[in-house]
Amino acid sequence: MEALRESFLHLTFQMSTYKRATLNEDDLVDSNGDEIYPPAMQVTLRHGPGPRCWAEKTYTERKLLVLVCALSVALFFSLITVGIFYKETHPGMCRTEPCITVASAVIGALDRSVDPCHDFYSFACGGWVKNNPLPEGKSRWGPFSNLWERNMAVMKHLLENTTMKGLSKAEENAQMYYKACMNETKIEELGAQPLQELINQTGGWALTGSWDNNNFQEVLRTVSANYHCSPFFTVFVSTDSKCSNHNIIQVDQSGLGLPSRDYYLNKTANAKVLTGGYFLVELGVLLGGSQETSRSLMQEIVDFETTLANITVPQEERRDEELIYHKIQAKDLTTLAPAVDWMPYLTDVFAPVLLNDSEPVVVYAKDYLQKVSDLIASTNKSVLNNYMIMKVVRKMVSILDKKFQDAEQRFFEVMYGTKKSCTPRWKLCVSDTDSALGFALGALFVKATFAEDSKAIAEDMVSEIKWAFEDSLKYVDWMDQGTKKAAKEKAEAIYNMVGYPKFIMDPKELDKVFNDFEVVSDLYFQNVMQYYNFSARVTADQLRKTPNRDQWSMTPPTVNAYYNPTKNEMVLPAGILQAPFYSRSWPKALNFGGIGVVMGHELTHAFDDQGREYDKDGNLRSWWKNSSVEAFKKQTQCMVEQYSNYSINKEALNGKHTLGENIADNGGLKAAYKAYVNWIAKNGEEATLPALGMTNHQLFFVGFAQVWCSVRTPESSHEGIITDPHSPSRFRVIGTISNSHDFSEHFGCKADAPMNPKHKCELW
Repeated sequence: MEALRESFLHLTFQMSTYKRATLNEDDLVDSNGDEIYPPAMQVTLRHGPGPRCWAEKTYTERKLLVLVCALSVALFFSLITVGIFYKETHPGMCRTEPCITVASAVIGALDRSVDPCHDFYSFACGGWVKNNPLPEGKSRWGPFSNLWERNMAVMKHLLENTTMKGLSKAEENAQMYYKACMNETKIEELGAQPLQELINQTGGWALTGSWDNNNFQEVLRTVSANYHCSPFFTVFVSTDSKCSNHNIIQVDQSGLGLPSRDYYLNKTANAKVLTGGYFLVELGVLLGGSQETSRSLMQEIVDFETTLANITVPQEERRDEELIYHKIQAKDLTTLAPAVDWMPYLTDVFAPVLLNDSEPVVVYAKDYLQKVSDLIASTNKSVLNNYMIMKVVRKMVSILDKKFQDAEQRFFEVMYGTKKSCTPRWKLCVSDTDSALGFALGALFVKATFAEDSKAIAEDMVSEIKWAFEDSLKYVDWMDQGTKKAAKEKAEAIYNMVGYPKFIMDPKELDKVFNDFEVVSDLYFQNVMQYYNFSARVTADQLRKTPNRDQWSMTPPTVNAYYNPTKNEMVLPAGILQAPFYSRSWPKALNFGGIGVVMGHELTHAFDDQGREYDKDGNLRSWWKNSSVEAFKKQTQCMVEQYSNYSINKEALNGKHTLGENIADNGGLKAAYKAYVNWIAKNGEEATLPALGMTNHQLFFVGFAQVWCSVRTPESSHEGIITDPHSPSRFRVIGTISNSHDFSEHFGCKADAPMNPKHKCELW
């Protein structure tokens, strides 16, 4: 700005000097009509008598004088106009401290030796990767991780500050829960005793003695209702996808001991995890079993889980929710899966709600339930008991003493490639407190860190992103007009929740939510059990009720965001509304490239291959014209093939499994950039960052890419490829960038450059 001001003053000084030198009346002379030189030239050549009055001047002199004055005035106003225009179109350099700081960070992350049109991820993140080796004990690291660590440090301070006045009972309970988790002396003193007592209360285990109990149904009910475990299948309460104003019981296939069925089925590739890395034997010994007995029991469990993996349906085959949704009555579950006594089971899980056999239930894994029922019926009851108890043990490992945690750490070393770390205890305790009392802790976090106007600014940005997405619908040539009109209505109807739910700022409302959660001093294991029981009661209480639209699935400190199709809502917690995603003192280019793309990503989920099946009211129904459905599938097949051609460590990505997230990434980038261009049209170009040598349009794309800079172990990359619905960070950048015409234009990429392929996948 200072340079522009000096430039403008310099132009003004030259203009006034010219006026004095060439237009000043004192320099004008008589003319006889026979001059060799024009009057303007004669100023420096004539030496005659003093100046004459206007009446004494000839007609030619007067005419020339008027002309020169008019030209001078016109030039003056022209220079003023040019100056204003220059200021608007060349707003100069931002030299504020935040601009200098963020410019330094952007530069440090770059690798300018890489051609951005050849490999934009390496260009944008090469420096960051070089300067950020994996921290000790981490299998992956990136801006998300770094921001979460900062948020955890803030939460630690708040949880340890017991001198704060005016706390609600829920906030005090959060501090007490954290304190109990931090009491390592008491935890070490108790050792394995709390878990051993719990196992005995459940009916015992063959690990430490003879077991010949015919109590399968009782154990299944106990571990499901009391310990938050889901052996064989999972049962929960959620919004009915085809009746979004009603909560209903839902049944689905459950998870396995390892992150994916692939670990069991591809034994060659995962031999290290299945043999030396599997730590069940070690857990058995810690719980009192002999090495031989533990090895025998755990091998039975692995073999049984392998059979379960064979009948588990891969996630990529479950993406069409219209096909997997089946509404039945509770009594029909007995016909579908007779190996389970369903009514006693459901009665225990959803106590104290009274159920009858006509209770509606949505089943999302009909074929799986039939197969798992057959498996239960044909498997020795001792194996089933071993499996169910081990599910409980696996869940409790992290809340026991150091011997159990060390065993788990050794498993993580094999599973994710992490090295043994000295991660402080407080990080585990902050994270667990956030899981159990996250909205009470979130109230403390918001009051300490979240500026109220940040909420309004973020909401305004969401509106701008929405406008951009809706405007882009006009140019979607593969969709019929009727469906396009309905899609616009759905986008307009998306409900935005930014920062935090309102109830957490009202102490009475906050205490009301956690009124039924009793926290005791210094008994961490007991507090976790209390949380499981509390959570189960809250879930049961939601049954048959109208879903609460302001109920969040993420706590305020969370560094993430989500879209919920049955409520047609997008949620952006306070935890992510910070650098490197957003800062009020940064250029808008970085904010739109960071949090703007996140907003666009979540909005686009409403129109990905799963979200598009829900209408504006959150109901799963066919609201698209068939021709547009077919066209959509054809357009998305392009992305399936594009991302399936990427690989990491010679392992190909699954473009079908990641389709929804890839659609959201591409749509989010496009909507955010369009919104930024619209912001410029309304507000003018903004100042650029110093030393970068980039336009703000280029900065937008760099800012987007640098959010995804990351490092990861090979083991963690493998796990991500087979379990994560998101593409690896590198391909979240180059996959979207290579589909962007705007990127290629602003970086001047030649036709058919790697980041500017001739054939681009375009959807929204």
